[in-house]
Order: sequence, then C-alpha cells, then structure tokens
Amino acid sequence: MMPALFQVLPLVVIWLALGAVGIVIQAYVRNTKLVFGYYLGTLALTAILAVVTAGAKGTMFSGMITTGGYANFFDVLFCSAGILSMIAARPYLQRLDGELDEFYTLLVSAVTGMMLMAHSNHMLVTFIGVELMSISFYVMSGFLRSDIRSVEAALKYFLLGAFASGFLVYGMALIYGATGSLEFGAIGSAVVSDALRFPVLFAIGATLLVIGFCFKIAAFPFHQWAPDVYEGAPTAVTAFMSTGGKAAAFSALIPIASVVMAGDSVVTGQMQLMVAIVSAVTMLVGNISAIAQSNVKRMLAYSSIAHAGYMLMGIVNGTTSGSEAIVFYATAYTFMQIGAFVIVGILEREEGGHLQLDDYAGLGKRQPVLAALMSIFLFSLAGIPPLGGFFGKYLLFVSAIDAGFTWLTIVAVASSVISVWFYLGLVVKMYFTEPSGDTSESPSGIAAITLAVSTVAVIALGIVPGWITSVIRSWPPMLTP
Repeated sequence: MMPALFQVLPLVVIWLALGAVGIVIQAYVRNTKLVFGYYLGTLALTAILAVVTAGAKGTMFSGMITTGGYANFFDVLFCSAGILSMIAARPYLQRLDGELDEFYTLLVSAVTGMMLMAHSNHMLVTFIGVELMSISFYVMSGFLRSDIRSVEAALKYFLLGAFASGFLVYGMALIYGATGSLEFGAIGSAVVSDALRFPVLFAIGATLLVIGFCFKIAAFPFHQWAPDVYEGAPTAVTAFMSTGGKAAAFSALIPIASVVMAGDSVVTGQMQLMVAIVSAVTMLVGNISAIAQSNVKRMLAYSSIAHAGYMLMGIVNGTTSGSEAIVFYATAYTFMQIGAFVIVGILEREEGGHLQLDDYAGLGKRQPVLAALMSIFLFSLAGIPPLGGFFGKYLLFVSAIDAGFTWLTIVAVASSVISVWFYLGLVVKMYFTEPSGDTSESPSGIAAITLAVSTVAVIALGIVPGWITSVIRSWPPMLTP
C-alpha cells in the first residue's frame, strides 16, 4: 500500500491541503496572511514531493492516472508558476483593494486541475482536470467585481469556455464509439493495430478534440477570446492564466496526440498536416496582430497566441523529441511571460491606467531596473540569444524539420522576425522616447521576488539549457502507444 501511495503523493497532498484543510481554515480563520502562507507552503511541498517521486513511474486507480515522468515535471512547473503568481499577486491585489482569501484558494484549485491534466491516462480524468482549471480561471478573471472590464472578461471566458468544453466532450464520445475505450493506451493500440470500429467516426472525434484544445491554448481560429480576457482580467491572473493554463493544456495534449496520431495511417497523416497548418496560421496571425496593438496587455496576449503556434510544432513532430521541445519551451515561456506581466502589473493604475505603450516612454530613466528586466523578458520572447526563448525555439524548429515539415519551420522563422518588430519597439519606447503625462510608479513589494526568480530562470535556461534538457530526458513520458 505504501509504495502505491508514494507514487501519487503530490496529487494526494494538494487535494487534501485544498479540500480537507484549506477550505476549513478559511471557514473559521479570516486571516488572509495565514491563508496566503498556507497555500504558498502547500505548493512548495507539492513541488518537492513531485521531484522526490519523479522516478516512481506507473499507473494508479485502474490505470486512469499516471505517475512519474513528464507528469511530475509539469507538477513542478505548475507549482512554480503558482508560487510566483501568488507572490506577485499579493501587492497587486492589495493596491487595488481586492485581496481576499478566496483568490489563493482558486489559484491552488487551478493548479490542482492542471496536475490532473498532466497525470491523466484517461479522457474522463483529462476532462475533469480541464474543467477544474477552467472554472477557477473563470472566477479569477472576474475577481475584481467592481471593475466592469474584469466582469466582462469573466463572462466572455465562461461562455466561450463552455462552448469549447462541448467540443471536447463530443470528441471524446466519438472516440469512445470508434475504439470502445477512453483509456489512452487502449486508444493507441486500436490506432496502431488498425482495429478501429468506425475510422471516420474516430477522425471526426480526434478533430473535435483538437478544436477543444485549440481553444484552451488560444490557437487560430479559436483565439479571439484571449486578447479581451487577458486585457480585462486582473494582470496577476493574466500572468498565471497565460502561462500555467497554456502549459497544462499542452501537458494533456502531448499524450492525447501521441495516441490519436499513432501509427502511419492516412488519418494520422491528415491530423499531422491539420495541426501543422493551424500552427503556421496561429504564429502569423498572433504576431501580425500584435504589431497593431497600442495596449501592452493586448500585445502580450497576441504574442501568447503566437507562442501557442510555436509549441504546436512539437505536436506535429509526434515523437519524444517533439515532446521534449514542448516541455522545454513551456518552461522557458512560463518564466518570461510571468516576468513580463508582473512588470505590467507593477506599472498599472486603477481602471486600466498605464497600460498603453506610450505610458512606457522613458521607463529606462524613471525605473532603470524594471526597464532592464522587461527588456530581458521581451528579448527572450523574441527568441534572441542567449536567453531561454531562443533555445526553446531552436528545439521546436528542429523537431518540425525532423518530422519533414521544413516549410513550417520557415514560417516559424519568418513569424519570429515579425515579432522582433513589436518586442523591440517597446524596448525602444522605454529607452529612446521621452516620458509624458503621469510618471509616478508603484512600489513592487514582494513581487520583486518573482521578478528575480523569473530573470535568473530565463537567463539560466539560455546559457545552460543542457541542464534542463537532461532533466526532461531523465523524466520521460509514461505513455507510449
């Protein structure tokens, strides 16, 4: 019994800490500082346990949950994103008079859903994880109830998210009808052995699954919600939602794609081409649209759409090398995107003030440290060496070439060149434009911790990428079709 419990310890701890203890603490002790510290410790403990149990590979609960491997790596990444977001969110919410205990409960609840998605070996478990994460995000997006933009963002996200969930459920139902199972291994075996009951039904179901996940990662043509939601949601929420949420979606998409696109059938080739086309168009639409934005949060939102396109290149590859590239890039992207949004949150004012590009004019003189850090994050997002974003893109580009999609890599390189225009444009604005209007700044508080960790991580991932890639390769995926 103990070995089995040891394998699934990270999930058990965060579930018990959230449901059995955390909510009880909130019910009887109205102390926001205590709740903050408790959940911060919970995420830290969960991350440590994920590292300790990384080698305990196997399945639990009748094969519905996997343990060890990539799942544990993603556990660490989700908990890290949660910790950094919590630390940055506290001064942000205090400044806007919006700090409540429930915010931290929702954040940890979202992390729990993300972990379920990463550990899933069954489509029902995947769906439960997706909904737990999504419902938490819906509420967090509208957390500033007195801000009409926040409420509007939550409503848009909820309505479109529910619509996307319908695609997921319907796709899963059709795949069950075609294979007789919702367990990943059984689906993969049916695909490889060409034992599908209804091949056309399977193809339709797989397409609907891809559509559902395209919404979750904000890929074309299901990306229109992202700019409005990212802009209207509290910036601290946007930082977490655009990083942890995207990484979680890919943690679920990697094993699903590996079984749906298994073998060398005609359906597999068609699915691969479809994902490649979606990847190419997503990169181009995201980066070209970002050029036209005057609001920093909308610019980063369209940038986030483009980065989803980059990561889809690893799905096109369909092998372990493609998965490794996605995991590495998701790690680098988490730190550089959180860092950028935290700076946006520090500079932001009530009712959406100081969110225009012009508000960053002269930041290099007013706040040289913030301007320097923002430049590092923007350079990394653009893929400029020697930062983490560059090496992540390199791995993804190579994975696409290895899969025979050289044209997709050419599109990706062209898209990256386009992105340099608006990333460096903001840097030029910070250092080579005179400030105008209100130039007062807010103190960063403990958000400086998040900025320091994110900066070190982005630089380290670019200078010594071999360390993290060796860790990824030592924690291989559990699922093999």
